[in-house]
Amino acid sequence: MESATDTLWYFAYGSNLHDTIFRERRGMSAHSVQRGWLDGFRLCFNLPVGPGERGVANVEPAPGTSICGALYLLTATDCARLDRSEGVHAGTYVRITVDVRIDDGSRCGAFTYRSTRTREGRKPSARYLGLMIDGARQRGLPDEYVRWLGSFELAHDERKAV
Repeated sequence: MESATDTLWYFAYGSNLHDTIFRERRGMSAHSVQRGWLDGFRLCFNLPVGPGERGVANVEPAPGTSICGALYLLTATDCARLDRSEGVHAGTYVRITVDVRIDDGSRCGAFTYRSTRTREGRKPSARYLGLMIDGARQRGLPDEYVRWLGSFELAHDERKAV
């Protein structure tokens, strides 16, 4: 059995904010969840997915900006499973160490994912952004942040109706 020393904080900012994605699809079980801010980074959708202009969430360094998200306390086993799910083995994302600001003003060391396989001009699909917005609400992120998420321009849906 893993001990408390075998845990790491993970900062989620994309679809992993959503309970169904994180718990059911990814198979994660966080020991603790809290809201946090990743200072010095911006949220973007420049990781290409599928044909056309669709992209999924990524973080890019950007002094003076912040991203709100969820801090999950995970076991080392769950972290390894999450790495596989996020495509670390294939180079889709890499783990980066970050310093997250918690609501009480304290700081927490964590890891998050960042991709360098980026392409500018990508936009989230309505489905993907909807998952992020629902997840942000589930995690109690500020209303103004949720509204800001809703302001992103959406990709045209290239999938043909069957």
